[in-house]
Amino acid sequence: MSDPILVDARGHLCPVPSLRLQKAMHGLTPGVRLTLLATDPMARIDVPYLMKDLGGAVVDVEETNGVLAITVETGAAPTD
Repeated sequence: MSDPILVDARGHLCPVPSLRLQKAMHGLTPGVRLTLLATDPMARIDVPYLMKDLGGAVVDVEETNGVLAITVETGAAPTD
């Protein structure tokens, strides 16, 4: 498996981290992993809701020195 795509949203407040993650996920095939770096603690709450809405999943959440690293996996593209 390849390394996750890195999405850096450190220093930004909600909803920017989730919006950057969603933009990075656009057009990706199911099963691709991305890691969001965020300093806003709300990302820990917002990202799981975003992934549920998009049909994906949160794979891992780590926090080091106030920086969240949230790894997600894309799911099937939502039908709009």
